[in-house]
Amino acid sequence: MGRLKAVIGALWLVGSGLLAADAGAQDFSGLARVNPEVSKVRDLGQGAEVKLGLSQGVPYRLFTLDAPRRLVLDFQEVDWSGLTADDLLSGERITSAQFGTYVPGWSRMVLELAGPMQVETAALEVDPVTAAALLSVSLQRSDPESFANSVGAPQDARWDLPAPQPLVRRRNRDENAPLLVVLDPGHGGIDPGAKAAGGVEEKDLMLQFALELGEVLVRSGQFEVQVTRDGDYFVSLERRTALAHQAGADLFISLHADSVTQGHAQGATVYTLSQEASDAASASLAERHDRGDLLSGTDLSETDDLVAGVMLDLARQETEPRSQALAQALVSGLKAHAGPVNRKPLRSAGFSVLKSADIPSVLLEIGFLSSARDLANLQDVAWRRQTIAAILKGLIAWRISDEAQRSLVRQ
Repeated sequence: MGRLKAVIGALWLVGSGLLAADAGAQDFSGLARVNPEVSKVRDLGQGAEVKLGLSQGVPYRLFTLDAPRRLVLDFQEVDWSGLTADDLLSGERITSAQFGTYVPGWSRMVLELAGPMQVETAALEVDPVTAAALLSVSLQRSDPESFANSVGAPQDARWDLPAPQPLVRRRNRDENAPLLVVLDPGHGGIDPGAKAAGGVEEKDLMLQFALELGEVLVRSGQFEVQVTRDGDYFVSLERRTALAHQAGADLFISLHADSVTQGHAQGATVYTLSQEASDAASASLAERHDRGDLLSGTDLSETDDLVAGVMLDLARQETEPRSQALAQALVSGLKAHAGPVNRKPLRSAGFSVLKSADIPSVLLEIGFLSSARDLANLQDVAWRRQTIAAILKGLIAWRISDEAQRSLVRQ
């Protein structure tokens, strides 16, 4: 299998401040949406009850914190549009509510408790017909000592970010050597991604596609390949891009097959990072304390926010047009040698996995599980083989063009 293997490496923790919810849902987003009409927090006996309606089931966890006493609910990822704290809360035992994004790809709700209470039951029920989900949490009155002894986030490797590791510097590569491509099969483990009839899950289809694509790229002799996961386990969004830096990747391709509940979408779509998200990414990344791997081969951990932000912006000035050229080359390859592609195949969005400042990165929606045609194609060996061959042609074309452009710059 050559250099096709799972990437393992460092990840640097994002600051945990609660951010405002992003109400602008990305095109074709599979994000779970809150249903304000069925969401309610109210007193119940000597305790309280939390009910949250969601458009689909998502991985979640909950725990309590002290000083002040709070119940914390983490989700992957929820669109909170339409929900307000005033409409959510009734009763006296839960006094305030905050909700939003706290790290890329993860959402948090924080409920402040008027007194010590502990979780008695928690369950997420998913309607087998509509796929709508209802999270129900009941709290019972506790005493201060018992409450204090039970607080803290549970340690779970599927959710928690690993400790930083020493930075692996970008290797020196001869211009004729194979390019290192990091393939990122979306979702995995507790995060199944989109689902289709018959129990087909996005995480499984994308892993299969990534491994098959990786084999073809390696056999071409033009590319080395690493993958962010080589099995059914969870990898956080932040970790995926950090692993690409650890590997010294030359380019990064995230693979997805979304599902839409409204309208109709089909065919391949390639995303690059939007300009608005690019500007915000440099600012937010520069605010981190542990940021030694934000630029491959450059340790920014001793720089202040201003200098780090300038360095990231300079890197993006070179990387963004290369990412856009990569996206165009992939679309051209798919149009000429495979297909189908979406009516609007080139798009931009604020996906977290596209925010590397110095690695050309694209997100490839190979198709949509909500489309019967796309679903059948993704399960067809011959179609996958043809599509992978088209991607290879697109990557080779991009490499030739990119090297020519970089040679001109060097002159």
